[in-house]
Amino acid sequence: MPDVPPATITPLVVPEIVTLPAEIDIGNAERTGRELRAAFRPGVTVVIADLTRTSFADSSAMRALLEADATAAASRDELRLVIPPGPVLRALTITGLDQLLRIYPSLDAALSGRTPPGP
Repeated sequence: MPDVPPATITPLVVPEIVTLPAEIDIGNAERTGRELRAAFRPGVTVVIADLTRTSFADSSAMRALLEADATAAASRDELRLVIPPGPVLRALTITGLDQLLRIYPSLDAALSGRTPPGP
């Protein structure tokens, strides 16, 4: 009989971390979205988009994040966003996207993968 690992062991998940620019707008949102979607290459099941340095995100940025999240969901992968309190988080909250996306307040929290706190 082959060795079967105990059910309590979970495979190690090593996320891909993508650091996003200080500003995401119509000029770079498409490229940023492509980079995020490309991070979901074979073997990568979790991508962390680090928006810690991002202080501005317009509607094209939000669309890029939604498209990256849809790419992840289509293959049962996960996009986690690191967004500390500030203007970007406020914009996502005002638009209701904070209810659709997995948002974490810090990179440590996103790496832990614990369910982010509610609003």
